[in-house]
Amino acid sequence: VQLVESGGGLVQPGGSLRLSCLASGFTFRGYAMMWYRQAPGKEREWVATITSTGATTAYEDSVKGRFTISRDNHLNTGYLAMNSLKPEDTAVYFCNIKGSWGQGTQVTVSS
Repeated sequence: VQLVESGGGLVQPGGSLRLSCLASGFTFRGYAMMWYRQAPGKEREWVATITSTGATTAYEDSVKGRFTISRDNHLNTGYLAMNSLKPEDTAVYFCNIKGSWGQGTQVTVSS
């Protein structure tokens, strides 16, 4: 299992980013996918989940209405679209599938 996140960066408050998680080494369409984040000095926390078909999603309360998790099973890629970003969204974002983690991508929200 290999997961590679990308799409992070520096953005101003209120801005948007779309993170990607490219998966390889297993049958991507067979598994749910989760996004987590870890802010400096804090524990890693769950952000969102999408089922294997994409039919069902779930979100942590603080990101509901601002973040959208999605996936393209043909491209073996999952996404996290983040809008109306806040400074408190600053963290390293990780995808998780089958208990495996990618290396993470840094998201910094600052003016």
